[in-house]
Amino acid sequence: MPELPECEANRRRVEADCLNRTIERVELGEVTHMDLPGDNARGRLTGRQFTETRRHGKAIFAGSETGPWIVVHLGMTGSLRPYDAGGKEPDYAKVTFVFEGDRRLAFRNPRKFGTMAVIDDPDAYIAEKRLGPDALDIGANAFADVMGRTRGAVKSALMAQTKLAGIGNLWSDEALYRAGIAPETRADALGPDRTARLHEAVHDVLGHLVSADADYSQIPDDWLFPHRTSGAACPACGGRIEKSKVGGRTAYACADHQEAA
Repeated sequence: MPELPECEANRRRVEADCLNRTIERVELGEVTHMDLPGDNARGRLTGRQFTETRRHGKAIFAGSETGPWIVVHLGMTGSLRPYDAGGKEPDYAKVTFVFEGDRRLAFRNPRKFGTMAVIDDPDAYIAEKRLGPDALDIGANAFADVMGRTRGAVKSALMAQTKLAGIGNLWSDEALYRAGIAPETRADALGPDRTARLHEAVHDVLGHLVSADADYSQIPDDWLFPHRTSGAACPACGGRIEKSKVGGRTAYACADHQEAA
């Protein structure tokens, strides 16, 4: 599932290829059971331009200072794909923005878990959805406050979008691995040192992936990611990678060097 780095890579594609182009029309592909803009909402976009993009956690925004905006959630396998009008339309294109000239933007949504809506203001949307601070922007003190007020497992705290927006299953495991903390550890039992270590790990993991445009081929071999299989050898200590359930979600961690409280 796309998390903050993957969403940021999609945002950058839109910003690089689709800003300051007049929207001629918005087309819908074959859709069922999806949350997509209706006729009136799509009509509000006709003749307008996207002049800026934003991202908060996993939410991607494109619009202008005077509105309207679109907000996109990629779901399990969604993506935003700019392409030329003469080229092949991306598979599973559920929404296509047709710009003046030869440029188009497709919202690919193979598994139909993604959503798109037309809104007036990103800040109001973030407040309405009660999204927590962006995981890449949150400072050390605010991060410590979030962890200290959470009695549940630290992995669940990292993934709770109302506490910290942008982290999912994959990169929560990676941050905890880098910090040497077991995923089932209670967040409010971390203490100052481990909380600071985890905050640094979150920023390091997300920062590296954002810099790499979420290109998984650039992930170092000493990360958990290339070894995220039950029974694999831990590249840090030679211990065993174990699979477990934490808060109903699958977790992978080293049984030896990741400390529980």
